[in-house]
Amino acid sequence: MMDFLYFPEDKSEYIPALLAMLPFLLGAVLTFLWIIRVSKKQEARLNEAHYTTLSQVKKASDTGCDEK
Repeated sequence: MMDFLYFPEDKSEYIPALLAMLPFLLGAVLTFLWIIRVSKKQEARLNEAHYTTLSQVKKASDTGCDEK
């Protein structure tokens, strides 16, 4: 009966598996970094819009106007 896990005696058999795995690993890391970068840009835009709106509301409340 064949064993469930196979660990080859000749370690050079790992090389094709490593070469097949590296592009996917690199793609996953690059995608992760890209998502982080896009997220930071979105956060900056959201904060800018939030503080702009907040300052407009504060200015309107200071002058007594009900600007919407």
